[in-house]
Amino acid sequence: MTKRRKRPLAESVLVAESPIHGRGCFARRKIREGERIGAYEGPSTMEDDTYVLWVYEGDGETEEWCGVDGANELRYMNHSSRANTEFLGVELFALRDIEAGEELTFHYGDEWAGVE
Repeated sequence: MTKRRKRPLAESVLVAESPIHGRGCFARRKIREGERIGAYEGPSTMEDDTYVLWVYEGDGETEEWCGVDGANELRYMNHSSRANTEFLGVELFALRDIEAGEELTFHYGDEWAGVE
């Protein structure tokens, strides 16, 4: 079994002005379907804020929502109902092939249903 190296986030993601809203994350290079793009990093928090990603964590006995207050480029990810990425925990993966220059988006959750 070969071990794949984790690319630094800066090799894959660029923050720039977004046609969706404010700033967004864009692919610096072609990203393949299923590829790990990076991790949402920052301190843990229980307070909701603009850049907090809520992650469901559990060890089989206890389960709870935990917040991560974004401290890297991924805090600028915008919502799309037709997202091209998804978070599995704090890890971001491509849902399909993404071309260089394309904006990276994810679905913010059920409360955003109906918002493009």
